[in-house]
Amino acid sequence: MRLKLIIFLIVSSNETYRFIVLIGYVRRILHIILAILSCNNLIAQEEFVEPSRFITKFQFSQLTGGVVLLQGRFDNYPDTLNFILDTGSGGISLDSMIVEYFGEKGLPSNKTIRGIAGIRNVSFLNNRKLHLKNLTIDSLNFHINNYDILTAVYGERIDGIIGYSVLSRYIVKLNYDSSSIEFWTKGSLKYPKGGFLLKPLITTLPIVEGRVRDGKQVSSRFLFDIGAGLNLMLSSEFVKDSLLLKRNKKLYFKEAEGLGGKIDLQVTVLKEFKVGPYKFKKVPVEIFDDVYNVTSYPYLGGLIGNDILRRFNTIINYSQRDIHITPNSHFLEPFDYAYSGISLYYIDGSIIIGDVSKGSPAEKAGLLEGDVVVAINKNFSQNLQTYKQSLQSAGNMLRIVVLRNGVLLDFNFRVRSIL
Repeated sequence: MRLKLIIFLIVSSNETYRFIVLIGYVRRILHIILAILSCNNLIAQEEFVEPSRFITKFQFSQLTGGVVLLQGRFDNYPDTLNFILDTGSGGISLDSMIVEYFGEKGLPSNKTIRGIAGIRNVSFLNNRKLHLKNLTIDSLNFHINNYDILTAVYGERIDGIIGYSVLSRYIVKLNYDSSSIEFWTKGSLKYPKGGFLLKPLITTLPIVEGRVRDGKQVSSRFLFDIGAGLNLMLSSEFVKDSLLLKRNKKLYFKEAEGLGGKIDLQVTVLKEFKVGPYKFKKVPVEIFDDVYNVTSYPYLGGLIGNDILRRFNTIINYSQRDIHITPNSHFLEPFDYAYSGISLYYIDGSIIIGDVSKGSPAEKAGLLEGDVVVAINKNFSQNLQTYKQSLQSAGNMLRIVVLRNGVLLDFNFRVRSIL
C-alpha cells in the first residue's frame, strides 16, 4: 500500500522540520496498524478445522414413493433387518414383532410418539447397537413400535426406522442415481457445485422453508421427510386458512397409512411448489385433517415427501444445520396423477384390496374392500410393487381378477387422471 500525500506549504525551515517529524510518527502508526491487520489474517489462516472423513458406503433399495430401505443388524443378533431411513423420525426404533422374536423385553416409559393416525406410548431397549455394513453405532436407545401397517403397505418386512438418533452423529450422503448411501464423520466438508444449501431449523426434525401456489401463493414451513412416500402433504387447516386452493377445486378421496393406522384424505394437484430455487409444476398433494397435531399448525403447513426429495442427491449434515440438495437424473421425471380409488396391502401372504373410495373408478367397476387380488393385467406374480405400478398409469385400462367368497371375479376399469 502506497500513500501519496501532496501538501502545498509555505513555511519556515523550523516549521518544515516539525512537519517532517510529524510525518515520521504517522508512518510508524500506520506500520503498527498494518502489522496488527496482518496478524489477524494469519490467525484466520491458522484456524483449527477437523475435516470430515469417509466411513462406509453401501447400496439401498427404494419402496413406493421413493422411500429408502437400508439393511442392518441389531445389537449382537445375526439376523439382517430392514430399516426405513426417515428424517421424519426423532429417534430410532424396532418393530414389536422382531423384539418378541429376539426374546427381548422393552423398558416401559412415559414417552409417546405421534403420527398422522395416532399417538402411542412406547417402551425402550436402551444402550444397544446398530450395525450398517462395517459401521457399528453404539449407545442407541431403540423405542418399540408396531409396523405391521408399513409391512402391509410395502410388501416388505419393515423391522425398524432409522431417524435422528443416527443421522445426528454423522454426515450422511444419499445418491439416488446410484442408489448408494455414504456415512462420514462430522467435520468440515466441501459441498458439490450445482446444488443449493438449505439451512433447516432442527430440533430432532428438519424444518425447511417452501412455497406453494394454486389459487394464491403461500409461503410456509415444511417437514423435510424422506420417510414419507408421497410428494406433498398439507393440513386441511393450512389449506383452509391460507385460501390456497382455487375455488371449486376438484378433490379426490383416498386412504393413506401412517403411525396408528389408516386415515382418509383428499388428493388434488397444485400449480406449483418451490423449495430453495427449485420449482415443480402440477404437483400432486394430499390434504389431511391433522387430528393429532403432527404439523403443530400454524407452525408447519405440512411435509415434503420423498417422491419430491428423491429428485435430489442429498447431504444431511445436522451438526452444521445443513441439508445440501443437488438435482439428479430423476429431477424431471413426471409425477403420478393416476387415481384408481383403491389401496393394495400385503397381508398373510395375500394381496388384499383396502378401502375403495366412493365414486372412484374401482368402486364403479364393482370392486370391494377385502377382495383378494389374483392377477392384474394377466400378471399372476403376486408382487405388490409391480401391482402398484400398474395402478399408477393414468388413462390405462386395468383388468383385475379377484377372489371373493371363494369365487373368481373379473373387473375392468380405466384409471382416472387427477390433472
